[in-house]
Amino acid sequence: MSVVQHWVGGAAFAGASTRTAPVYNPATGVTQREVLLATTADVDHAVATAKAAFPAWSSTSVAKRQQIMFAFREKLNARKDELAAILTSEHGKVLSDAGGEIARGLEVVELACSIPQLMKGEYSENVSTGVDVYSIRQALGVVGIISPFNFPAMVPLWFFPLAIAAGNTVVLKPSEKDPSAAIWMAELFKEAGLPDGVFNVVNGDKESVDALLEHPDVASISFVGSTPIAKYIYETASKHGKRVQALGGAKNHMLVLPDADLDLVADSAVNAGFGSAGERCMAISVVVAVEPVADALIEKIQSRMATLKVGDGTRNCDMGPLITDVHRDKVASYLAIAEQDGAEIVVDGRGIEVDGDPNGFWLGPTLIDKVPTSSKVYTEEIFGPVLSVVRVKSYDEGLALINGSQYGNGTAIFTNDGGAARRFQNEVTVGMVGINVPIPVPVGYYSFGGWKNSLFGDAKAYGTQAIPFFTREKAITSRWLDPSHGGINLGFPQN
Repeated sequence: MSVVQHWVGGAAFAGASTRTAPVYNPATGVTQREVLLATTADVDHAVATAKAAFPAWSSTSVAKRQQIMFAFREKLNARKDELAAILTSEHGKVLSDAGGEIARGLEVVELACSIPQLMKGEYSENVSTGVDVYSIRQALGVVGIISPFNFPAMVPLWFFPLAIAAGNTVVLKPSEKDPSAAIWMAELFKEAGLPDGVFNVVNGDKESVDALLEHPDVASISFVGSTPIAKYIYETASKHGKRVQALGGAKNHMLVLPDADLDLVADSAVNAGFGSAGERCMAISVVVAVEPVADALIEKIQSRMATLKVGDGTRNCDMGPLITDVHRDKVASYLAIAEQDGAEIVVDGRGIEVDGDPNGFWLGPTLIDKVPTSSKVYTEEIFGPVLSVVRVKSYDEGLALINGSQYGNGTAIFTNDGGAARRFQNEVTVGMVGINVPIPVPVGYYSFGGWKNSLFGDAKAYGTQAIPFFTREKAITSRWLDPSHGGINLGFPQN
């Protein structure tokens, strides 16, 4: 069986660890390869390699860095089908969804191609007589990135292109559940001309995470994952003097007003609730239906769910398996909780027929109505293909429900009333808002991140907040004496 190694110094690196973890094909339930789990010493070696590469890379001209980024963008775009196949084989998402993930990551690579504009400082002339003040941005050094299983390509692409373009060197720790995409991108970046040691990948579990968080030569940490881990990352890394961006979990609501186009709402709820098997922090988890539309809306959602084809991501299906059998069983356990709490399971995803190996980690799209807001089905992030419906009597009641959540990642309102939409965007305490858009992930030149327990740290991901995060500003006050000023000299001028 093949073993996924690390990538350090521009080459595969086995390290000292003998510990491994299985990498499944979620559609078959079969272990297709193993991945090495780094020791602290392995992480130390990767950081030392990145640190050694930093002086030359940070002093490389911005024009040269831009050229390498353009080359990486072209290679990634030309070979995206290869990467999509890797994502489907290890994560389970269908090929079209994998392609969409890569496309959104490419947006950030394209933003990084504009690094000369992004790195510009400011200049004020003659702030005092003969004195100018200006600012420059300089790279931090070695930056650490810890990415989740649900977007093995897109989330790393949110961070490392901008970090590297700004002059930093990187140590990426991808999820051990689907590590091959990170290694593939590292190899591709070398082909694009990136010097050895600038981009390194270390596979592992908590030991490698803690090694990055505590390492004195790691200047910053970027993380995406669950809220408890995001909080741990933020607290631990901050305690060790690092700047941190840690994006946590979510419980995203879709508020449906009575004047909304229910066909659009039903399409959007299905797309946002079950895409990528619901394993995304921007999935719609709760439809908040302002009465009297709930019954009609549920009927429309149910009819669309009946047409969904669940199966192997390579077989032109709509939805694939979940990442592991353990995660599938955890998600399925919420259906029993819903029944105990008096909710009504409208569509049960357990035991469905699939177009794929019966040993895959399957759970079909699930729709639950009349979910009590006290139930764990409502309060906890399920991270699977489970869509809940909560009925409310008014806009105000729906807004209060959303604002009362501990999470503030994404939300959406569906209405044809511009005044209501504008009021919602101003009153809702959520970081990313969609108006008749179910998954309001910002384009690459805006930043991604939520509020409340969905974000910890100094900055959101990519966009306008990325360069200030990955650089330090230096302000310079300058005065140059007039060259003719040389004191008293009665001799004939020689200059």
